[in-house]
Amino acid sequence: MKRTLLRSWLVRSLLVLIAGASVASVASAQLRPDEVQDLTLLISPDRPCVWPVGMTQHVVVPSRTFGPGPYHRDLIVIDEHTGTQWDAPAHFVPPPNSGLPGAGPNGLITGEKVPAWQFCGEACVIDIRQHIDEAPDGESYLIRPETVYAWEKQNRPLKFGDVVLFRSEYSDKYYKPFPAGERFVTTALRKETPGWPAPTPETMAYLGEKGVMTLGLDGASMGPIPNLAVATHQAGGKLGMIWTECSTNLGSLPTTGAFTALLVAKHAGGSGGECRGIGITEPKLAARLNESARHKRVADLSVTLDEDFPVTWPGYGPGDEASRYVAKTLNAFSKARGPYFAKTHLLDGQAGTHVVLPSYSLPPEGFDNARYSADVQASLKKYEGKYGARAHSAMTAAQAPLHQMMGEAHVVDIRKLVGSTKAGDWPASPAITAELLKQHDASRPFKPGEVVIFYSGYSDQHFKPLPEAPELDGLFAAPLAGKAEGWPAPTAEAIAFLADKGIRCIGTDGPTLGGVDRENALMVYWLAASKGILPVEFLTNVGAIDGKAAYFLFAPIKIQGTRGGYGRALALY
Repeated sequence: MKRTLLRSWLVRSLLVLIAGASVASVASAQLRPDEVQDLTLLISPDRPCVWPVGMTQHVVVPSRTFGPGPYHRDLIVIDEHTGTQWDAPAHFVPPPNSGLPGAGPNGLITGEKVPAWQFCGEACVIDIRQHIDEAPDGESYLIRPETVYAWEKQNRPLKFGDVVLFRSEYSDKYYKPFPAGERFVTTALRKETPGWPAPTPETMAYLGEKGVMTLGLDGASMGPIPNLAVATHQAGGKLGMIWTECSTNLGSLPTTGAFTALLVAKHAGGSGGECRGIGITEPKLAARLNESARHKRVADLSVTLDEDFPVTWPGYGPGDEASRYVAKTLNAFSKARGPYFAKTHLLDGQAGTHVVLPSYSLPPEGFDNARYSADVQASLKKYEGKYGARAHSAMTAAQAPLHQMMGEAHVVDIRKLVGSTKAGDWPASPAITAELLKQHDASRPFKPGEVVIFYSGYSDQHFKPLPEAPELDGLFAAPLAGKAEGWPAPTAEAIAFLADKGIRCIGTDGPTLGGVDRENALMVYWLAASKGILPVEFLTNVGAIDGKAAYFLFAPIKIQGTRGGYGRALALY
């Protein structure tokens, strides 16, 4: 009996060790750039990124740049359905009791209500390249259920957790700068050229029967032209499906086995929105993430972009405020406006959850520091005397390295710092010091390639609807005014310590990494950017992954020329 118990204990212990070694081997491995595939078109005014009928052309305008201040900000105007985009059910399914054709309960599922697990899964690529230009001018080649049957017969049955991607290479071939870019959508609508291949309503219904809840294609729309666009959208929408349109580079994925995710802008009440599609092709990691997605172990770490919430930096004082977030219904369901719903947005490039690109605080080569105000010049002299020359950068959101914003989540619980400052010292943020991180490192070492995430619970507690004036919101305004404690923030020395440990991405559930102290923030941003660290700010719900082996994902919307990196953060555990 004792021998049997001993053998059982040894077997269990060995299995635990093997499992631990497996997790450790994944955790210590850094994802290579070639193991992350960008499936996203560049949003550019020179390219056909906006539907040529009834939509708003996107615009990027610098709202602030270097001198006299130390930062660059962009104002972005963008329609939800720009570039690589996704559709929530509410895009084409009218709300119940509207009296409109196709109305139903899924018409209430706007973008922020779609569960996080539905944005990712195992990529199942159905190759339809041979049909790319088969249709008559002005029509789409129809992807019928038989195409899916044939794929399943050759590969495997589709199931829940799969993301079906139709690969025609239409965008790879026709998404080009104007005037050649007219071929992407406009000439097809003019009936001068064939349209993109797209599925029939029957195909959507069959995929729904198989449990597939997420789709994508590299054509301009999931809806075939000229007559089935509404029917196909509604067939999927009434099943609660979502999908990307205008994907690209699907040939970089294997037929099965890769992990894919839609990192979408999280607009309140939206019909979907602009997004970043990515694929991970490293086999072991992809298998692990696919398993998590299939079991719905996906945490949404992003705040919702909502006009009634404090989603935008209000500034340290007058003249420092970022552009406010504005959401406008461009097209509402009606007999006059057509059978779809969509919004247009005006926002600062760093609204909501976002990555801080180095070009936010680092000016481009050739910048004359004399253009800075006297106080910024004084801070720069102090900085360079301690840390060396401040670097330069012109990185845009489209150039940000995707692999650097992904990795094993290393959560640092700093909740004990909350309440550690004195009211008489406000405005002040509790300091995340290098000493604190060294103590953490002694018991749980930081590893190169991890994404270090500071967990204070700040956004969970303070991200609330804006109060009635003159009351100050508790997230930004009250702490900046010295009426409440600020959010925990690292010192520059803490950033230097993490950089020396090989950390190249830092997340925080505070609204900014720098905190309420203006000079500390400047030092932190200059040093992080000069060290090649990408901070992801304004996370939330970090407690969902605290104590778990989780993998962090973030990517900014791929907009040409912008230095603002708003986007979506997910974690799979």
